[in-house]
Amino acid sequence: MSLFSAPFDPAADTALVTGAGNGIGRAIAQALVGEGVRTVFADVSAERVSAAIAASARPELAVPWVGDLAKLEACDALLAASRAALGGVTHFVHSASPPRREADHALAVDRRTWQEMHAVNLDAGFHLARELAKGLIAAKRPGSFLFLTSLHAGTPRNLPHYSTAKAGMAMLVKELAKSFGRHNIRVNALVPGAIAAGGFVADASLARHIPLGRLGEANDLAPMALSVLSNKISGYVTGAAFVVDGGLSLTNWFEAPVLDE
Repeated sequence: MSLFSAPFDPAADTALVTGAGNGIGRAIAQALVGEGVRTVFADVSAERVSAAIAASARPELAVPWVGDLAKLEACDALLAASRAALGGVTHFVHSASPPRREADHALAVDRRTWQEMHAVNLDAGFHLARELAKGLIAAKRPGSFLFLTSLHAGTPRNLPHYSTAKAGMAMLVKELAKSFGRHNIRVNALVPGAIAAGGFVADASLARHIPLGRLGEANDLAPMALSVLSNKISGYVTGAAFVVDGGLSLTNWFEAPVLDE
């Protein structure tokens, strides 16, 4: 049998994907149901969730959930809904993130925008992962978690609320991987480059800084995401960060912002 012929066990594996309504989260959630994995599609937009599920290869395996993960009570509601629908979650992907606005530089970003970015990316990611891990540990089941971070976890983006949230997530992946590893729960990061998806609209001229010569697409991330999530393919991998950027990280293309007085 081919090593890649059955990366998941549909009889045992289930998944929860946040930010599944658009962009990279949508591509990963759709790829999971395509592999026969029952998956919760969680997003802040009901319209996006419905469209993502309708466009999936096997929509009957998708479970919709809508809520704002900036709120702790919504995170708890998502956990309860996931358990009710799936019986337990073995694979967790945290891709949800508020929109980025180029105008929100260091002198312009307001407190609410700062807090929301950290709440969805970092606080929700930690809370969901910890609670899911508790369930897996109690059931003595293996798990695999994947956080969507960013190249800007280590390179300034002129958006301090976004970069610092992603930097926190990058360290959270390492902390959780170290803590949960003895329970056979793997935690890794996927690090996207300039991906034309999820509300990010890049100037096409950015492609000249990318060795592979083009902007990325959400579907460029899905195969790597599933490979890392699969306990069959990546069962001895944890605490790692996988960069999928066409080589963009080989350069530093962002200039310092022009700050209005």
